Amino acid sequence: MTEGNFVDYVKVQAQSGNGGKGSTHLHREKYVAKGGPDGGDGGRGGHVIVRGNENLWTLVSFKFKKHFKAGHGEHGGKQRSSGADGEDVYMDVPLGTVVKDAETKETLFEITENGEEKILVKGGIGGRGNWHFKSSTNQTPRYAQPGISGEDIEVILELKVLADVGLVGFPNAGKSTLLSVITSAKPKIADYEFTTLKPNLGIVQHRDFQSFVMADIPGIIEGAAEGKGLGHYFLRHIERNATLLFLIPADSNDISKEYDILLDELRRYNPELLDKERLVAISKSDMLDEELMNEMRTELDEDFKDVPYMFISSVAQLGITELKDRLWAMLNN
Repeated sequence: MTEGNFVDYVKVQAQSGNGGKGSTHLHREKYVAKGGPDGGDGGRGGHVIVRGNENLWTLVSFKFKKHFKAGHGEHGGKQRSSGADGEDVYMDVPLGTVVKDAETKETLFEITENGEEKILVKGGIGGRGNWHFKSSTNQTPRYAQPGISGEDIEVILELKVLADVGLVGFPNAGKSTLLSVITSAKPKIADYEFTTLKPNLGIVQHRDFQSFVMADIPGIIEGAAEGKGLGHYFLRHIERNATLLFLIPADSNDISKEYDILLDELRRYNPELLDKERLVAISKSDMLDEELMNEMRTELDEDFKDVPYMFISSVAQLGITELKDRLWAMLNN
């Protein structure tokens, strides 16, 4: 999937159908002088329904179609025949999609299961035919109910990536390189910050044909929780990950400080993110010799008492197999 095709935020307009009006028909038949009212009910208007589809990974289809309009209910007929219901319209979305009211920003619902359906806007109810209003004092009512109009709403579709492992780190920490090495994903890689502007997904093949999904979340910067550097657009994807893999380059000025800043941004955005399992990977470790690595271990053992860490190098394939084993174990504990 190319970066341009990964769409995770769109606004769409949805309009349900009007209900059909009830009929005012009076029964007419040979040899029946006054048959009485037999007008049928109008059909209900069509709903606009949001449906989960596990085969979709992005909201890209909504770039080209932003208006969804359901069919109107048909009017009632004679002999108490009801009008047909308006045609429902389905909006297929990837799992992990949050639907919000565009005006109030209130979350209406979330779609997390394949085939899950939620009615976004209900169709208008059809009007009742005149036979409903027949009484002993009014045996030939010549009126019926009109159908109720449909609803119109503008909503925001917001995708939170569903992945087993989320890669967390500062820009240019080597997340995209790691993803390209351990999966078949081909993210954009360059030696400047914010090369990745959209999450990339890849399937990690493990032993015995087992696999799990890894997401490369665009680089977080200090102040991301307040929206700096598109922080909210990046951080929301981490909410869906089961395990967080913190990637910090070996040439960082202060590895522990970088980790603390990243952790603080997650805490300020959503404290529940700190309940997820975490693993720290020191990337670009091919530039370290054994002596320097041992010195760093002495410091890191003191700083990372509550979280496991390991040295890896995507380019030199150092520790990659061990990393996959560790992640698989964490996901299956």
